[in-house]
Amino acid sequence: MPRKKCIINRRAEFSASHRYWLPSLSDTANYEKFGLCANPMGHGHNYVLLVSMHGEIADNGMVLNLSEVKHIITREVVSQLNFSFLNHVWQEFAETLPTTENIARVIWNKLSPYLPLVNVRLFEHPKLWADYQGNHMQANLTVSSHFAAAHRLAMPHLSLSENTAIYGKCARPNGHGHNYLVEITVTGEIDSQTGMVVDLGKLQQLIEDLVLEPMDHTFLNYDIPYFKDVVPTAENIAGYILQILEPAVRSLGVQLYSVKLTESPNNSCEVFAVV
Repeated sequence: MPRKKCIINRRAEFSASHRYWLPSLSDTANYEKFGLCANPMGHGHNYVLLVSMHGEIADNGMVLNLSEVKHIITREVVSQLNFSFLNHVWQEFAETLPTTENIARVIWNKLSPYLPLVNVRLFEHPKLWADYQGNHMQANLTVSSHFAAAHRLAMPHLSLSENTAIYGKCARPNGHGHNYLVEITVTGEIDSQTGMVVDLGKLQQLIEDLVLEPMDHTFLNYDIPYFKDVVPTAENIAGYILQILEPAVRSLGVQLYSVKLTESPNNSCEVFAVV
């Protein structure tokens, strides 16, 4: 019987502080570029690390011995970063600032000699994380947010009974609402000095201006012109968000990678841009 290939994941945590500051810039320029992150005292996070590895399932039922994996991650990463000031702990962070995406990149480089990595995901907090897959200086950065909106799933040319046969309760004439969770992922090159894929503040402002503010507390079928003739399913909403964000994100020097929309704990979808 052929052995099955499998991806396994190991989770770890560490707490650390860092500061965004470039010696080549003036005090004023650093504060303009990094805002409060340039504070001399730094700031900290409770980081969550997910290490994904691949291999074949052996006769013992394992891809890798997770006790050994834990030991390697602890030795090479957690023991060195936990309760540290990141700017000073590894030489790589003296050259390129310890942003979420750059920390993920350096962790990959520390672990790759010992583990068959496929992805390193680092959460700075639950609404911001980076993925790195060993592609030189390229990384993905994800920003998570939410909005509340109502919708009705129905095609205008069909009767209520016909729409109900397709969409069930979601076709009821007065609609219903959701607290939508939206995850915007961009992809680009990590800047060799700032450690950033994109100016995070500008990205967050684009999401606020183009997605959250226009869509929050609306009835999508009536308040968003696009959905006058397009059924606002989760799939179509995600596609719409991708469509309106893609050119704006490109203006920041990165590519939009995907938009994931979670409608409820049971339903979510993800659409991908052509990168």
